[in-house]
Amino acid sequence: MIVIPAVDLRAGRCVRLREGRADRETVFSDDPVATAVGWKARGAERLHVVDLDGAFAGEPRQAALIADIVAAVAPVPVEVGGGLRSLGALEAALETGARWAVVGTRAALDPEFLGEACRKLPGRIVVAVDARGERVAVRGWTEVAATTVTDVGARARDAGAAALLYTDVSRDGTELGPNVESTAALARAVELPILASGGVARLDDLRRLAAIPRVVGTVVGRALYTGAITLEAALAALEG
Repeated sequence: MIVIPAVDLRAGRCVRLREGRADRETVFSDDPVATAVGWKARGAERLHVVDLDGAFAGEPRQAALIADIVAAVAPVPVEVGGGLRSLGALEAALETGARWAVVGTRAALDPEFLGEACRKLPGRIVVAVDARGERVAVRGWTEVAATTVTDVGARARDAGAAALLYTDVSRDGTELGPNVESTAALARAVELPILASGGVARLDDLRRLAAIPRVVGTVVGRALYTGAITLEAALAALEG
């Protein structure tokens, strides 16, 4: 399992939200490109970049900044998300040089769109399953759909998505520990590579996630930015 630093963009800065709430923001850097380069220098094997402005607006807002980040950290691969709700938006995200485009809201609400996206962009689509309990949070985590986490996971599998990114929204940015049980249940139910996210606070959290079959990566944000976990220690722990 790899550790994937998160670089969340809002108004041109690198921030973290608590529980996905726009009114609970912490700014960690005014220079997201430098932040991303720093993660590369520390040994990151992949970066997770999210356009939060795009997620709330429903369409991308930070494409130029994302392109700068992708270029600066090459050849480290980057997955990009936030407001990607059309084929054009997905294609534009990949045109920045990103390796994968992350689609959440539209995947949850429109199975036909998800199938079309995976057919047209094979191996390049990661489906974000953002959970509030058993239901999926959509539109920048501001609404909860009737669709369940397992429903979206099954759709992603059937459509041929590259991976599932599972986030327990109630734990995101809290450092309260990941939802290991729900992550494991999703991995058992849906035979796709899983990227875990939300709540990682200590090295043992990473070890517990790494023990789950099919969990191939974990996105870590606040704990890396506060120094509760260093990337170097995380990589060493997982190697051991």
